[in-house]
Amino acid sequence: MHFSVTSRGDDTSNALRKKIIDYLQEFGLKLNDETPDIVITVGGDGTLLHAFHHFHERLDETSFVGIHTGHLGFYADWKPEEVEKLVIHIAKTPFQVVEYPLLEVVVRHHNGPQSDRYLALNECTVKTMEGSLVCNVDIKGEKFETFRGDGLCISTPSGSTAYNKALGGAILHPSLASMQLSEMASINNRVYRTVGSPLILPQHHTCLLKPLNDVEMQITIDHKSMIDQSVKSIQCRVAEEKVRFARFRPFTFWKRVKESFIGE
Repeated sequence: MHFSVTSRGDDTSNALRKKIIDYLQEFGLKLNDETPDIVITVGGDGTLLHAFHHFHERLDETSFVGIHTGHLGFYADWKPEEVEKLVIHIAKTPFQVVEYPLLEVVVRHHNGPQSDRYLALNECTVKTMEGSLVCNVDIKGEKFETFRGDGLCISTPSGSTAYNKALGGAILHPSLASMQLSEMASINNRVYRTVGSPLILPQHHTCLLKPLNDVEMQITIDHKSMIDQSVKSIQCRVAEEKVRFARFRPFTFWKRVKESFIGE
């Protein structure tokens, strides 16, 4: 088996990365940062997000597993003191692969037929650099509303516990093939009106955002941010691709939600 190990970059994570590489090579596994079968991330959920985007063209062949050296995460669920146990599992145990849905984002431009396609593990957000975002929101090819406000967040189920939750969105189990549209400070009065509630859209439903004001758009795909003034539309849907996680023990999602947001 070929493996790769990525680190957040701090001293603790780097030392743990070196230990994991040494252990796995002693078991006869091969370090391969180009075409790994499994990617071990050391740091936090952000480290795994970076690894996901680095290997986004190998999602059919590569599985991910995360070790947290800070706060317990939804992706990085192994503790540093469990490293030896994890290494033995990787070297000796055929792991179970769990697949979670991703978000496909297609950005089309006014100045030509070209479009840019992205995959998000957590979410895509749409804002403006100045003033309010004004855009039509189409669902399944029909206009649903005209949104006016700070911005919109379109999240995956596994990303529903991140920015989406801070916006008042629902927490979805990551196995659900869906996406969620949440508002950021929408303007609702006698003139302007939005639904005001998060929308959960199933697989094969498309959400199309069409900006109505000529302003610079700020679009984020997970941790990546871009500024563009030529945006004609932003199309979101559940992607055909999925992210693969290597599971060596049961992952109780609702227990993790409780631990993260409620405590004991």
